[in-house]
Amino acid sequence: MSDEPLEPRPFEVGLEGHVVRGEASGEGPPVVCAHGLTATRQYVLHGSRALPRKGFTVASYDARGHGTSDPAPGGEGYGYEHLAADLGAVVDEAAGDQPVLLAGHSMGAHTIATWALANRERVAAVVFAGPASIGLEAPDDALEEWDELAAGLGAGVEGFLDVQLRQGLSPEWQEPIQRFTRARLKAHRNLDAVAEALREVPRSVPFDGIAELENLDVPALVVGSHDVADPGHPYAVAEAWAEALPQGRLISEEEGEAPLAWKGGKLSREIAKFAAESS
Repeated sequence: MSDEPLEPRPFEVGLEGHVVRGEASGEGPPVVCAHGLTATRQYVLHGSRALPRKGFTVASYDARGHGTSDPAPGGEGYGYEHLAADLGAVVDEAAGDQPVLLAGHSMGAHTIATWALANRERVAAVVFAGPASIGLEAPDDALEEWDELAAGLGAGVEGFLDVQLRQGLSPEWQEPIQRFTRARLKAHRNLDAVAEALREVPRSVPFDGIAELENLDVPALVVGSHDVADPGHPYAVAEAWAEALPQGRLISEEEGEAPLAWKGGKLSREIAKFAAESS
């Protein structure tokens, strides 16, 4: 394959009241990537080109209110039903009628679950990295922490980082997490929209209880993270997803290592291996 198909090809998907923007690269079976809350499309595979080089078309997009995409239109917001509708429009753009492999991290994993449960016939396989919800309403103390982060972001990137630090980070991972967070927050055009998403997304539920995942009978790879480095995405939740999914399989990094979900090249190779085994 020449380098030309590997170069990012920007795309826009016009929806009622807003535009979602992304990029695609490679040629072959379609893979659509969905990022997490406060991230952008760069933070699923972290710039890795391993999947396009292995013969996939990879489409990544900025969720509404994130990166270069427009904020949510008036009257909608950032609930999973709206995030999933945007994902569906991106799938239409990137995959057409082809079955699609969906890969998402955190909010992106939840968005994929919402859409895939309603569109199983269009899904070839799913990769859920860092799931954090078991389909129940978040407790009040967790929502208060998200609201604190949103208020901090209202004062800018450093305000968010100050709140994040006060809420507690493992000393071992504090410096890389804050460096990583600063870089991704600076990639947004509209921090007010991201702050609104911080308030709304945690109050949305992607599906009705973990047992709902039993209805998603497609090949499923769950990527867990150990809790010392990434307590916001509990390993026990990833285990629960893998157990509930009929074809679920769980992988993760070794304890003490940086989370697999943070390593774009290695994660891409795991996804390519999974796709080959699932075809």
